[in-house]
Amino acid sequence: MPQRRQLDPVLKGRIIGRLEADQIQTEVSRALNLAQSVISRLWRRFKDTGDVRHMPVQGRPLVKTPQEDRYLSLTARRNRTMPPRQLSSELAAASGVRVSRQTVYRRLGAGSLCARRPAMCVQLTRVHIRNRLQSSRQHQHWTFDE
Repeated sequence: MPQRRQLDPVLKGRIIGRLEADQIQTEVSRALNLAQSVISRLWRRFKDTGDVRHMPVQGRPLVKTPQEDRYLSLTARRNRTMPPRQLSSELAAASGVRVSRQTVYRRLGAGSLCARRPAMCVQLTRVHIRNRLQSSRQHQHWTFDE
């Protein structure tokens, strides 16, 4: 979902002033180069509450600031092998804010830093190594057709 740009109080006052002067919402939107839905939403809020300030929103408030997100991404870039739990503890030590491992995953994913795990391979025994070497020595002089 795109993030909304906040209108400054002066612009909100100009919008409400034009609408109270019986100007049509579409004319106001064209004159101020704003979407008509923005004008409509602001006008409805003004008629309902008598004020143009934002009402309290639902949901849990964000714990982290953009500076903390930046710190997380920089730390992750500097230490590529550091797991998210350790990144979380680094952030807690630096800023005093505790965040979960899942939050670190989400924040790094938003910054295009995906988790990279080393590939796990089957460990070869001495017998495996000897058999592979013997097989490669048998076939080393074969042609492509053979």
